[in-house]
Amino acid sequence: MIWLVGLGGAIGAALRFAIDFYLGQLFSRPSPWVTMFINITGSFVLGVFAGSLSGPWLTVLGTGLMGGYTTFSTASVEAASLLRARDWGSGLAAALGTLVLGIGAALLGLWVTAG
Repeated sequence: MIWLVGLGGAIGAALRFAIDFYLGQLFSRPSPWVTMFINITGSFVLGVFAGSLSGPWLTVLGTGLMGGYTTFSTASVEAASLLRARDWGSGLAAALGTLVLGIGAALLGLWVTAG
């Protein structure tokens, strides 16, 4: 089982890297908005998985794939860096937006699987 979780994590991390790379080219400077997009979409998908799967599938796809795809630590560092640079609006938007929209996306994912 641990190998499947690891494989899921590797796939999720590679997917995050690809999305970050391609969407990141839309911005002229490093931006927290791509990380926010990744975390919000990951929260939604994890909500769908949590609402529709159980047992080993939830472990592999939830803990592995979505754990590798989403990145709370990167979102935290990006928000902290913006706040440290006194970019209060962007820093607070990144921090609170990730939290509020991520929870909302997870709730939506759970809701769509509630049947």
